[in-house]
Amino acid sequence: MLVVRELMLGPRRFSDLRAALPGISAKVLTERLETLATWGVLEKAQLPPPAAAQVYELTEWGYSADRAINELGRWAARSCHHNPDLPLSAASLMASMRTMQLPALADAPDMTIGIEIGGEAYRAAIRSGALVTEKCREVQGDAVFRAASARPVAGALYADVPLAALEDEAGLVVEGDRSVAERFLALFALPPKIDSPRA
Repeated sequence: MLVVRELMLGPRRFSDLRAALPGISAKVLTERLETLATWGVLEKAQLPPPAAAQVYELTEWGYSADRAINELGRWAARSCHHNPDLPLSAASLMASMRTMQLPALADAPDMTIGIEIGGEAYRAAIRSGALVTEKCREVQGDAVFRAASARPVAGALYADVPLAALEDEAGLVVEGDRSVAERFLALFALPPKIDSPRA
């Protein structure tokens, strides 16, 4: 499911998947990709020139796992053993926004937030009370977050770390309308933990 999650925002090269999933060896990742292809969850594709690179892309059936992955993410986040300090990929962060949004998002004004993580461009748009996250070619929006990794953006979204602290200490760059950025961040939170039963 981790591989499927990483492909939810579009095709990725093997090297991109390997970088996003540091706990998986190249051999295991190759085996997982082959298995998922055999089961019809993903397929190999070739990017057009000038990139001309081989990528892995979900099939229509593969993309239909989106809701299940979101629910699994929310379920995992409620565990008392959930560790928010574990490595987080850009795709995982963008998927988490769909899972961790608060009810107030339904009444939020329309806004577009650009997010650049490690040179990859993403967009989170709120339109008529619904959130859409997607990969894009260019980072732009009413407000823009830029960071070398997903961690500073996750800190702003879920750990209530002030933007000024993340800018000073974690290399986060905030551009555009800061009030829109703050309003956007207030629309997300980790769910309350559920204690595991005692033995």
